Amino acid sequence: MHLLPRILSGILALLVLSACQEEAPEIALSKDVFPIPAGFPKIEFPDDNQFTIERWKLGKKLFYEKALSLNNTVSCGSCHKPELAFSDNVALSLGDSGKVGRSNAPTLANVAYHPYFTRAGGVPTLEMQILVPIQEHDEFNTNIVDIAERLKQIPEYVEAAQNSYNREMDPFVITRAIATFERSLISGNSRYDAYVQNGDFDALNDQEKRGLQLFLSDKTNCSKCHTGFDFTNYAFENNGLYTDYTDLGRFRVTGVETDRAKFKVPSLRNIELTAPYMHDGSKLTLESIVEHYNAGGAIHPNKSQFVKPLGLTQEEKDDLVAFLKSLTDAAFAGNSAFRP
Repeated sequence: MHLLPRILSGILALLVLSACQEEAPEIALSKDVFPIPAGFPKIEFPDDNQFTIERWKLGKKLFYEKALSLNNTVSCGSCHKPELAFSDNVALSLGDSGKVGRSNAPTLANVAYHPYFTRAGGVPTLEMQILVPIQEHDEFNTNIVDIAERLKQIPEYVEAAQNSYNREMDPFVITRAIATFERSLISGNSRYDAYVQNGDFDALNDQEKRGLQLFLSDKTNCSKCHTGFDFTNYAFENNGLYTDYTDLGRFRVTGVETDRAKFKVPSLRNIELTAPYMHDGSKLTLESIVEHYNAGGAIHPNKSQFVKPLGLTQEEKDDLVAFLKSLTDAAFAGNSAFRP
């Protein structure tokens, strides 16, 4: 069920505004009326974590809560910045007390649709994924039980837990509330969307249209992996970044040799905002990304069959970069309702 308005920003901004005005009625949302961009599937919420505005508000507060880290130094929002489409602008983000992370922080846009989480795909639900940064020594460096005990000492959180889940502040509440907020991070209002979904043929210029056609062509094979409404098939692939990898990728989860150095295919939405790129943040620009694929990547036994020398001209490479920039959703990145 696809409902108007197309984007989340207007509705959530109204919700935040109404929450700040004591006399204004609060708008109740459910999964049946959650605003979805045209061409996107409906969001499915778990049976034990259906959407309510109270849960969304608590999740948002917890997303930016530094008390979730051992020394009160970082929050989810420290590495997933809203103005960067909930990614980071460094190769490896700093965790609690300045510890360096192991992989590049991916965008959280449209994580509501992901079938599994982390770059190696080792976590099946968004609720469970929230436990990963909490317990990693180079991220939050603590555990969910201690966090719950810490938050129980804060009356505001105690009240919010009761109002949202009718229980005390505990690991269940923390993980479910943050997941509720993260599921609302829907991005589908780029100029590309205006061109494809709304039929606004002036939304893209001639160069961007050429780049789109090239992106979809068999010459580049881009759309073999970066497909669908979210520009990803969510599969695990090796793109020939290195011959030897320090990060084993999917192999760490399965132990299967053909999964070595494979990582979940990322969405290309808002890619202009989410540099640096690759699982380790080793590519700094879109131009370097296009050049990597144009060259065909390094030799690796698990490299995707679609990654091979392309022989693109400079004009074609420029066209591809221009198209990729058309996937930027300025309304999403600038939505004040998502900010602390």
